[in-house]
Parts: sequence; structure tokens; C-alpha cells
Amino acid sequence: MIEERSAGAVVFNDEDGSTRYLLLNYPAGHWDFPKGNIEKGEEPLATVKREISEETGIKKIEILPGFSKNIEYYYRRNVGLVHKQVLYLLARTKTRNVTLSHEHNNYAWLELEKAVSTVTYRNSKTILREASRFLDEGPIHRYEFAP
Repeated sequence: MIEERSAGAVVFNDEDGSTRYLLLNYPAGHWDFPKGNIEKGEEPLATVKREISEETGIKKIEILPGFSKNIEYYYRRNVGLVHKQVLYLLARTKTRNVTLSHEHNNYAWLELEKAVSTVTYRNSKTILREASRFLDEGPIHRYEFAP
């Protein structure tokens, strides 16, 4: 069995007061997040930044600390069964300008419910909802006592 490790991100933009998530359409027909294989000696965070830049042309992103989701699945490739592990982070960008790489057919910035109905895989739907919940909860609230 072949082992593969990838990293990607749920990329969002909330510049106009509404949060929109970036989905990419892959040549196989599915919609998913930007992601790619972790290269030898590369840290997952570096992979996330490189893949977003290569696949979308977006260079300025802010990785939000505290959100990290791992999924794993199996798929069959011509060389046999592949066990894939993917780490997803959460990334904010101030741009909606996307320059697609040759790896994708299309892209869309979608509000949560439309994004959930568009993204293909169940794991991705779950991650999208968890990312939205994480954003809704906001930073940890501190309680201070009045003097």
C-alpha cells in the first residue's frame, strides 16, 4: 500500500461582511479545497501556503491558529491502493481574485450553505461546517472581574 500525505486549507474571504469560501473544481469533476502533496522535507504549513499560491494565485493569506483537521481515506490508483492523510488548516484572504492553475477547471466563492451543497465529499462538507463554527465562536473570551 502506498502512503500519501497532503495539506490544504479552507480558504475564506469576509471582506464585505459576508463569509465566502473558496472551492476549486478538479478535472475529475469534484469540488474541493486547495490542497496538495507534502514534499520531502516540507512542513505542512509551507505546503498549504505553496499549494494555495500555485493553485489559485493567492499569495497573501492569514492562517488562523487553533483550527486543524485531519482526514484519511483510501483510493485506488493504477499502482494499487493508496492510504491518504490530509491536514486542513483555515486561511483568510482579503482577495477574491483567483488565477487558476492547469490543475483546475473552475472556482467559486460561496456562502456556507451553497458551499456545503457544492463541495463533493462528505469529509469536506464536515470540515466546512466545522470551519464555519470555529469562525462563529470567535476568539476565546476573557472574563474580567470588576474592581
